[in-house]
Amino acid sequence: MMKICRCAAVIFSALVFFGLMAALPVQAQSGAQSGAKSAKRDVFEVRDVKVDVTAKTAAKAREKALVMGEREALRRLVARLTLSPERTGGDFPPPKDISALVKDFQVLEEKTSAVRYLATLVYRFKPRRVRNYFIDSYMAFAETPSKPVLVLPVFQTAGALLLFDDPNPWRDAWAARPDTGGLVPMALPKGDLEDISLIGAEQAVDGDMQRLSAIARRYGAGDTLVVQAIQGIDSNGLATLEVFMTRYGTAQVEQTVVKSYAARTGESMAGLLRRAADDLARRVEDNWKRDNLLEFGRQAVIAVRLPISGLEDWVGLKRILAGIAVIRRADLVLLSRGEAVVNLHYIGDPDQLSLALEQEDLILGREGDEWIITPAAGAAEIPGKKS
Repeated sequence: MMKICRCAAVIFSALVFFGLMAALPVQAQSGAQSGAKSAKRDVFEVRDVKVDVTAKTAAKAREKALVMGEREALRRLVARLTLSPERTGGDFPPPKDISALVKDFQVLEEKTSAVRYLATLVYRFKPRRVRNYFIDSYMAFAETPSKPVLVLPVFQTAGALLLFDDPNPWRDAWAARPDTGGLVPMALPKGDLEDISLIGAEQAVDGDMQRLSAIARRYGAGDTLVVQAIQGIDSNGLATLEVFMTRYGTAQVEQTVVKSYAARTGESMAGLLRRAADDLARRVEDNWKRDNLLEFGRQAVIAVRLPISGLEDWVGLKRILAGIAVIRRADLVLLSRGEAVVNLHYIGDPDQLSLALEQEDLILGREGDEWIITPAAGAAEIPGKKS
């Protein structure tokens, strides 16, 4: 009789779970800005698309503006998800095909006159349709967003190292970069007294992991990016930069990129610094995408145990797993008060799966012959669980 009751309880819990999951939406994920703690963005949502069109009538101007807005939104989405070398810039589908990729759009601001239409728009794209467009176009792409990366711009001039000092034109160049909505959100520390007490320019350049980790924790960042720019001058009297860029943290193996830049004729030092910052940021984005390209030809499944403290934990975990691009689906095998066992169907290799889970504060590891997913160190509870 007790066995029957226990079985009934498990079945009831599973039914409750599936009922809840049917009502739960999949949580979407949302230049260097001050502070790294920000809400995740939907990678298929493109914000702040500005249009300004003049035509014979306001209605014609609006119609034309919306077509232009869709094209610009798709251009930004392609730039966000694909590698720079793969983008040709001109091979876009016709307007009717772009419209088929759009799920919906939102008008944030708009102004009209008799012949002019101005607006700021938000476009949301259909993930499956966009993936098929990339596949049909033979474009490699990634969808996994990185945790925020904290940028520490160290400027070396006349033998002095500047980080939080004022002025620091290298820091200003990174601060001036617009938020492109890429897969690697970048942020700058405030440079206040607490930051100064946590790390200095020399410690950042030396790769002091204890201090780098401390300042990353303050801003909720996953990694830190130390970019040391050394100012120089060439034989023609033009400004030069030699840059050493290293990303520290758990997401990638520590790797230093060395890049040299020379000012173009008529280019100011500020312009050179901005160009270098933009180029390096693109390199960071492309490196991340290469590590997370979706490989649909490589599919695998593993059984994973997830320790939980109840149904609420499992609902939170299921929501997270449903939003990870490399996971195709998670089949529930066993659900009890203390654990859930699932078959994870994913694409790519285990390292790619592990990296994607890390961005959600989940660690994939082994306990004997079993795979297990646990919250990352420092995560007080199941990430993403509703309170």
